Amino acid sequence: MAACAFQSWKDQCLNKCDFSKKGSVDDDISHIVSFINSHDQYFTTSSCSGRIILFDGAWDCQVQKQNCSWLYVTHQKCQSEDVLTSIEKSVGDATLKFEPFVLHVQCKKLEDAQLLHSVAINSGFRNSGITVGKKGKIIMAVRSTHCLEVPVSHRGTVLITDQYLDFIVNVSNQKMEENHKRIERFYECLHTALQPQEQKSILKEADEKPIYRRRRKRTQDGSLPDLCQRVNHNENSEEETVCDILFL
Repeated sequence: MAACAFQSWKDQCLNKCDFSKKGSVDDDISHIVSFINSHDQYFTTSSCSGRIILFDGAWDCQVQKQNCSWLYVTHQKCQSEDVLTSIEKSVGDATLKFEPFVLHVQCKKLEDAQLLHSVAINSGFRNSGITVGKKGKIIMAVRSTHCLEVPVSHRGTVLITDQYLDFIVNVSNQKMEENHKRIERFYECLHTALQPQEQKSILKEADEKPIYRRRRKRTQDGSLPDLCQRVNHNENSEEETVCDILFL
């Protein structure tokens, strides 16, 4: 029954319209989303590759998500000139934020979520976690802690200097660069963890198999002797064939 419910949730989620502001999966993580959704035990519910965003909130509103507008957003590195132009459009309290990669994945079993959680932690997303809902939905959230949030204007008045703006833009760009590295690390670890079981067995056997090569010793005149040398034992005058093998 649980398996049928999970498949029903997956079909419903993947077939519904994308109601995000962009309306589609970010290009930098589309390969990750597709890879996860191709497995029977997972499907993604929401995602963002990471962004630098400037939003303008009403100065008398304590909850920033209410009555706020986006002045600028990018999923790549930004330029100080573009951010400053956007700040000058502010009429309230503008805030510059860097938000790292986030991904929510619904999992079929708790063991599946634990595997994904281990991959996320080992890839640098140390704020990741697992939640279980009342209806049995298991959600694994991939999250990071390297965020940034800086107020830059109040009631439409710019509060920071050009020098400080350059500084926080540079910090944001560094965080974005690190974010992209962690995303690729996450994909590589995920790809390894979700390999078919028979392929893992083949790779394990290949790693455990000893590797060796034959080494030929040179004679005094510099020539190479036969691979197998004849060695005389004085005690019994018996001849024995010896092959020199080097294990790496």
